[in-house]
Amino acid sequence: MILSRTPYRISFFGGGTDYPEYYLEYGGKTLGVAIDKYSYLNIRKLPPFFDYKHRIVYSRQESVKSIEEIAHPSVRETMKYFNIEDGISIHHDGDIPARSGMGSSSAFTVGLINSLHALNGEIISKTNLAKEAIHIEQNLIKENVGSQDQVFAAYGGLNIIDFLQSGKIGVTPIIMKAHRIKEFQDNLMLFFSGLSRTASEIVQEQREKTSINIENLNKMKTLVDEAFVILTDEKRELREFGILLNETWHLKKSLSSKITNDEIDNIYIKALNAGAIGGKLLGAGGGGFMVFYVEKKDQDNVMKALDGYLQIPFNFDYEGSKIVVYENENRDIS
Repeated sequence: MILSRTPYRISFFGGGTDYPEYYLEYGGKTLGVAIDKYSYLNIRKLPPFFDYKHRIVYSRQESVKSIEEIAHPSVRETMKYFNIEDGISIHHDGDIPARSGMGSSSAFTVGLINSLHALNGEIISKTNLAKEAIHIEQNLIKENVGSQDQVFAAYGGLNIIDFLQSGKIGVTPIIMKAHRIKEFQDNLMLFFSGLSRTASEIVQEQREKTSINIENLNKMKTLVDEAFVILTDEKRELREFGILLNETWHLKKSLSSKITNDEIDNIYIKALNAGAIGGKLLGAGGGGFMVFYVEKKDQDNVMKALDGYLQIPFNFDYEGSKIVVYENENRDIS
């Protein structure tokens, strides 16, 4: 039996530059952090006593006789990629709902790949784990997804991720003194808008408009370097990070007509009027989670202003996808 734990993420800057249409020509760059909210997968081989071969439990339950019958696209394509022959049971639980802008689909895929390698008695590097997840999501499932979510899920941590024109990906951890990173973490507030959305349609429009959004995407990429300087230069005030978040939010809204709506704009305005310095909607847009930079003295006011919206306390995760339980069955179930 394998139990894996894979973190979700918050993307601060550079979102949109992690799509191959952009970075294979211009090079992309993102800044974000994995958090201690997780996708859990319990995976084991199934004995051949049932009238089905594979059982997959998530928001629904599937009991099927072949991989081709599996409706869940990530499970189906990942199992085909691994050429799974044994019967498999997969049970998923997540700390955060799907379609919420926290990289949940990629966290699921990364955790599944990590778990299936472990089930085969294999250890996979974080680099290859991210690469395999990107390949499965972009080329096999053909999802409208970028390439940063898989990297944050695999690596964990507070990082800058470089997407090179060659297709290679580089991960640079952001090093900060303990007191400064605690202040930074403590000044972030995460709220759930209550709105779910399917990212694919929003991302499709954004990807189709890549050629006309080059100027804004280039600007969003430069904000990554500015944010890095703010975080690592102790002479800079961290509140500048919040000001930069506000700037990237307005740039992000220009990428697609579907990124925001009246309710999201209303949440954002309420938070800023209550003392938030800046913030942004996470993920593709249309709903899900919003993150705000709010100094301690103003956090109660922001909580009151957003009364009715669920606030999620969190800490940063530095481990990435990991195998929590590994029990080698080492027995013949055929």
